[in-house]
Amino acid sequence: MPDIESLLKEKRTFKPDREFTRQANWNKKQTAEYRAMADKNPERFWAKMAKENVSWFTPWKKVLDWKPPFAKWFVGGKLNVSYNCVDRHLEGENAWRRNKAAIIWEGEPGDTRTITYGELHREICKFANVMKSQGVKKGDRVALYMPMIPELSIAILACTRIGAVHSVVFGGFSAEALRDRINDAGAKLVVTADGGYRRGAPYPLKPAVDEALEGTPSVTSVVTVKRTGEPTRMQAGRDHWWHELTDEASAVCEPAKLDAEHPLFILYTSGTTGKPKGILHTTGGYLTHVTTTAKVLFDLKDSDTFWCTADIGWVTGHSYVVYGILANGATTLMYEGVPTHPGPDRFWDIIERWGVTIFYTAPTAIRTFVRLGDEHPKKHDLSSLRLLGTVGEPINPEAWMWYHRIIGKKKCPIVDTWWQTETGGIMITPLPSSVDTKPGSATNPFPGIDAAIFSEEGNEVDPPNGGYLVIREPWPGMLRGIWGDPKRFKETYWSKYKNIYFTGDGAHRDQDSYFWIMGRVDDVMNISGHRIGTMEVESALVSHTKVAESAVVGRPDSLTGTAIVAFVTPKSGETVDDVLKEELRTHVTKQIGAIAKPKEIRFTDALPKTRSGKIMRRLLRDIASGRSVGDTTTLEDFSVVAKLREGDEA
Repeated sequence: MPDIESLLKEKRTFKPDREFTRQANWNKKQTAEYRAMADKNPERFWAKMAKENVSWFTPWKKVLDWKPPFAKWFVGGKLNVSYNCVDRHLEGENAWRRNKAAIIWEGEPGDTRTITYGELHREICKFANVMKSQGVKKGDRVALYMPMIPELSIAILACTRIGAVHSVVFGGFSAEALRDRINDAGAKLVVTADGGYRRGAPYPLKPAVDEALEGTPSVTSVVTVKRTGEPTRMQAGRDHWWHELTDEASAVCEPAKLDAEHPLFILYTSGTTGKPKGILHTTGGYLTHVTTTAKVLFDLKDSDTFWCTADIGWVTGHSYVVYGILANGATTLMYEGVPTHPGPDRFWDIIERWGVTIFYTAPTAIRTFVRLGDEHPKKHDLSSLRLLGTVGEPINPEAWMWYHRIIGKKKCPIVDTWWQTETGGIMITPLPSSVDTKPGSATNPFPGIDAAIFSEEGNEVDPPNGGYLVIREPWPGMLRGIWGDPKRFKETYWSKYKNIYFTGDGAHRDQDSYFWIMGRVDDVMNISGHRIGTMEVESALVSHTKVAESAVVGRPDSLTGTAIVAFVTPKSGETVDDVLKEELRTHVTKQIGAIAKPKEIRFTDALPKTRSGKIMRRLLRDIASGRSVGDTTTLEDFSVVAKLREGDEA
């Protein structure tokens, strides 16, 4: 099998902003020093980061104990995550932060709350005591099935305070999916809400919990937040209202001194079929990784208001809505609803009203905003922004340029980040003070991360060829296993190449050694013997002036092995016809070559996405191939698939 071929060529580069570089947490000189240290001795580098950015009750005795594929970081060290996220900002020279906003929250209907670090500490302690009153002890698992409300952040930090292991289950999952995750983790307590708000209407959550709990023998109690006020069934002896329990709870709860390798959370990967795959992260290494990367990549300052638009039900929300941001003493903004309610400018309105300085969102959201039109962000004053970020999937160059030009006003650095649920924190990214950026490239690994591109046989691939993205050495935020299934952990991540982490993504490096992520290896298409990543064809399509978004999949073809099928969402007001189809096919040929020309183009108003914003290419492959559509548990809008099916039948 040939290695993955790279067809897309991008020559535009952007130097770091001088003003930004002058004030950065890591300037060019520091960055060079840290990178040299990390290249020579990564353990020494990470030990320095752990000392600088994390507070420890007991110092570690050994930085790394590596028995492939099992790692232990900061062995013997003791710490507490909630102490790092809150208590240390109330002590000594940081005591002034007691009255600083820790969380700014906005509900979709427009209600708001601002919670200071002092108030957050009080609420965390109270809910930690509530959990103790419900019999939760160190090491017990707690399932959280909630909307994006402050109580979700409070609950996970309360878990960390007493050493309970949290498992956040995204509020869009079905009762059956929730039950599977509760049972796999053996959760003792479920924390939920009566519901939340989405697209202008309340949606229920507690009924799904009631249904799930019909087959969950480990659960002894449920705590429910009253959010919508909709009628809610409460089972006597099992169900309790959050406000009633916290009103009576003490606001004093000492943080447990936990081992660096104490389990912190289990997070189940999205789109799972069959037995859920619970990714396990532990305490010291994970906190070091996310606190360091947040501080450096987002250049966090005390004056910043940081907004990551991800739901806490996904790893991005864990690492860069809650842990990495609060551990740095910054202000994190949480928003409950969708980006387009009540109008297409909701995000820009929020940025203007709250003075957001750092904005971190998904390429899918950016492409949606492109489709909606430039007039919406242009109505708002976005001058508070000083840094932009992208996360979740590769960003195509034209969406990057729109983000740079329309949202960043050509002055904000963009950190295009690659990482996974399994990696815990950001792995490949520009350092905004010192790296020239290229639209669509995640540039270089963060210091201390040893990323490479391998061929099928396990040899490192020379630029500009593509192959499999791997991580050759352990890193602090790495997953410690799949909950309860070490065999599956080894087979999934460590069996393709001996003692090397296989990411499941394809990538290539250019002549400057920059990394370009080409998408999941599962999405690579074999066209007449050429292996082509979907991302490059999608980027070529989106570079056309009439296209807002595209998703490309392969379907079986008797002549070429695989035929390229492109699902295309045109920009608002564009006429869709056979002329445009041929125009787009010709455009792809000019951009990246005839081998990548789509055999079929289907126009659609919207693409099927998860609620985290990722395009569900698996469903598109099923539709393109005429197969029945598989698991749609995480689908955002079920009507999209129905419309795509109608087009197929027409």
